[in-house]
Amino acid sequence: MRKSLATSKPRLTLAVMMSPEWLGASVRYNRWMNDKLYARAATLSDEARKRDCGAFFKSIHGTFNHLLATDRLWLARFNGVTLPDGFMGPGIRSLDQELYADFEELRRERAVTDDELSTWVSQLTRERLAAPLVFMRRGVKLETPLWGLVAHVFNHQTHHRGQITTLLTQQGHDPGVTDLFAMLREEAARGSLS
Repeated sequence: MRKSLATSKPRLTLAVMMSPEWLGASVRYNRWMNDKLYARAATLSDEARKRDCGAFFKSIHGTFNHLLATDRLWLARFNGVTLPDGFMGPGIRSLDQELYADFEELRRERAVTDDELSTWVSQLTRERLAAPLVFMRRGVKLETPLWGLVAHVFNHQTHHRGQITTLLTQQGHDPGVTDLFAMLREEAARGSLS
């Protein structure tokens, strides 16, 4: 007799549920939304992108920088990169650090990081997802099942992209449909045309 999900061990159950298909959809959705929001933001002036609108990272540009910094921080942790004292990630000292002042450079670097994230995700197995990741955070050694951290990365992106869509909307620029389901439908439609 099979145990119900409610009585199963959460670590194993969730790692099993995090399939390669789910991860593939998540990494594709991440890129799809980043491409969409960067394209919409490119239609704004630099002043409009950098205007302090009271968001947690102040502006559209600041929020894009934060997302790039955190993805690079997590990729470094996932890949076991050793960092010098005072650094959270490669070249990253704080979560609100402006990595790139130039929007087009920021956009190019976002695409590079999305490629790196996609490559890393494509190599994950169910066993690796269930295993712990050991990393340092603010001088403290932490150990957490990898699946939870991978889910966090994608959830974190979605959270802050929601803020960007609000900031775009407040400036009169509709970001369009942002649903995962819309991306999957687009992919299915493209597949039926091939």
